[in-house]
Amino acid sequence: MLLYRLLISALAPVLAARFALRWLRGHEDGAALAARLGRVPEGGQGPSIWLHAASNGELASVRPVIEALRAERPDLGWLVTTNSVTGRDLAAGWGLRAAVAPLDLRWAAARLLRARDVRLHLTVESELWPNRIAACAARGVPVAVAGARLSERSARAWRRLPRLARATLGRLAHVSPQDEDSGARLVVLGLDPARLGPVLDLKALYVPPDVRPEPALAELYPRVRTWLAASTHEGEEEAVIAAHLAARDAEPGLRLILAPRHPARAGAVARLLDDAGLSVSRRSRGEAGAEVLLADTLGEMAQWYALAGRVFVGGSLAARGGHTPYEPAAFSCALIHGPEVDNFRAAYARLARAGATQCVADAAALRHALAAVADPAAQSAAGAAAAQALRPAAGLDGLLSALRPLLPPDRDRRALPTGY
Repeated sequence: MLLYRLLISALAPVLAARFALRWLRGHEDGAALAARLGRVPEGGQGPSIWLHAASNGELASVRPVIEALRAERPDLGWLVTTNSVTGRDLAAGWGLRAAVAPLDLRWAAARLLRARDVRLHLTVESELWPNRIAACAARGVPVAVAGARLSERSARAWRRLPRLARATLGRLAHVSPQDEDSGARLVVLGLDPARLGPVLDLKALYVPPDVRPEPALAELYPRVRTWLAASTHEGEEEAVIAAHLAARDAEPGLRLILAPRHPARAGAVARLLDDAGLSVSRRSRGEAGAEVLLADTLGEMAQWYALAGRVFVGGSLAARGGHTPYEPAAFSCALIHGPEVDNFRAAYARLARAGATQCVADAAALRHALAAVADPAAQSAAGAAAAQALRPAAGLDGLLSALRPLLPPDRDRRALPTGY
């Protein structure tokens, strides 16, 4: 543990300089730079919960937990931290105090804990930061992990630092693992088995918002004849375009919504589409009606799922580990994906066992997969099967039951507005 503290302390000036440079270049704001040193937003009195999630996806997955705890304990304040400015802004949009997470320096974490009178630190998935956890232990603040995820690769890295692993994991009050393998790895590394809760994949709790596609878009892109390439990465758009060109020969009127994972790449993607001779409308410009709708905006993925009857989940042909199948499945979309699905291996295995998805390796296979669910009845059946396969086996009750004893007792309650 001492070696880790020394290493992080030595790296701190370099990291601070890097983030200062991001601020000077306009990639982050001054508030983010201050928050990385433990200076959190002012406001609110009394005890609070500090929740940390890596970024938007993890934050969205844990939202049902946040809402359940807010409803049960409106007296408690909240501070949500993420590793990104976009995650911070997402949480702020929910009416929560939010900040970019502090660097993993014990004094920075201690400053945050004091400023917000933190009584529970709830961290999500693989966000296990030794100095933050140690700072919590020093102040008697319990730490719980929701949907803990530990891959074999990450476990190997922890095994190289066995004392640090035991010291960190031994301080955790409760861990709800994302899958059985993650739970077993954490116990081997030093987690007290008595503190290991039932398996709970937070992303399985996703509830689709009540989204109704814009009427004009629904008319231009009918669900049964529209497919979505969601969250694509560099190298995947070429396969998507080739598959679309081949599929439309057998399915006249086929429409494509192409949503790159990073909208900043939209210019390069638009050039690929132009080079293929496809007409393109760009959502960021308010355009619509072309054969391909380039969805180069943020925050609208739910609308694209609602519009498309078939979805290719990106990050799965490129070596990115694949993106979530839970969201398109919740919209009863027929699912297609590539072989790179390490990020959601258990979920895709459930889909495969249920025959509720198609795995493709290239553009030709993607074209055949689109044709296999071109018929409206086949498309509907595949979407229903995906939704059924990914329904959570367990709800929030187990996690909430474990968290309640970790919260401050009734005598610490004070009348505060919800979310502050």
